[in-house]
Amino acid sequence: MPADTTTIKIRVPLKHRLDSLKIHPRESYTDVIERLVEMAVDDEPLSDATIKAIEESLEDIKSGRVSTLEPVMAELKDE
Repeated sequence: MPADTTTIKIRVPLKHRLDSLKIHPRESYTDVIERLVEMAVDDEPLSDATIKAIEESLEDIKSGRVSTLEPVMAELKDE
């Protein structure tokens, strides 16, 4: 085993899930896990404008200023 690797224990069902995520049968688990981590971790922080928009949206939800899909679709259909 190369000096820059380590061994980890995972449950068999997780190993099967990792197997199913391989792009090709000989792809290493390192490559699969690295790809998953790259997809899961976003290094770019949210902008102030995005954070403000999220906070405003949450306030709308808390205040009941929401609509279901059906009325919105009906309104758009009428236009």
